[in-house]
Amino acid sequence: MNVLVTGGAGYIGSVVVEELLSTGGKVVVVDDLSKGHRNAVPDQVAFVEGNIRDHQLMKEILIENQIEAVVHMAASSLVGESVKLPDKYFDNNVTAAKAMLDAMRVTGVNKIVFSSTAAVYGEPKRQPITESDALAPTNPYGASKLEFERELQRQRDEYGLVFTSLRYFNAAGATSRCGEQHDPETHLIPIVLQAAMGQIPSVGIFGDDYLTPDGTCVRDYIHVRDLARAHVLALKDLDGSKTYNLGCGGDGYSVRQVINAACDITGRKITETIMARREGDPAVLIASSEKIRRELGWEPEFQDLGVIIRSAWTWTIAPGKRVSHSM
Repeated sequence: MNVLVTGGAGYIGSVVVEELLSTGGKVVVVDDLSKGHRNAVPDQVAFVEGNIRDHQLMKEILIENQIEAVVHMAASSLVGESVKLPDKYFDNNVTAAKAMLDAMRVTGVNKIVFSSTAAVYGEPKRQPITESDALAPTNPYGASKLEFERELQRQRDEYGLVFTSLRYFNAAGATSRCGEQHDPETHLIPIVLQAAMGQIPSVGIFGDDYLTPDGTCVRDYIHVRDLARAHVLALKDLDGSKTYNLGCGGDGYSVRQVINAACDITGRKITETIMARREGDPAVLIASSEKIRRELGWEPEFQDLGVIIRSAWTWTIAPGKRVSHSM
């Protein structure tokens, strides 16, 4: 299958590209490099620097490469920033993505796997979250992703679009080639490892008075390679319209559990600083992955928190890190 990966120079996108290459298909990446990095894309992959809102460019890419399906990863993805800049999130995550869908429709490409988020559920009434739970995002990031999911459904009904939405959050860990490093850094595990390296003085904990076992927020953390394999499985099974959650299962991991695990793995002291809660942060978000396990046979191989953190730490301390990039 000839596959276009939007945002394929980013953290998760580049690992999706790695996994797609292992299947033997043709892979093309389009990325505007606003967050991703050119060296995250393997040499054997065709790369186009550009924005998905460029209708003519997208048509040319789809036609010239005989694209059969799209994996859509390109998006703005920071909850805190979305609260401050909601217009940016709806412009990038909805308006630009609709332009991409228009290019797909006029070129006859009707299959897409969408990188969505469990943030579409907001503050759920039960845990773990299932695909049938109410959709009530508490921040513009989740709201923008939900709006695009609804656009996919509309185009399914009007034009026969075939899609799968994968709802997840907190990709973490590293492959031997690709690791996570943002500027500025906002994701917990790389921040914790920065503190372990002495690059920052402490780890900020945004609220320690939540109704959780230790007072700190609880989240899923999924190894980026397991996440990438789910996208590949979804591509192979594109038929109709489907939605799957991707979660770690169990009780999830609190902020303090992540810090403590990192202390054990690195053998270094990590200082905490308690800060005010962030607007739009639910106390607990754990997504059940039972449905995708049952229907697509997805089985995470690197689910243990220690394994995830250790892979990130190994990449962090490696001399001459291979690739560092944003989401």
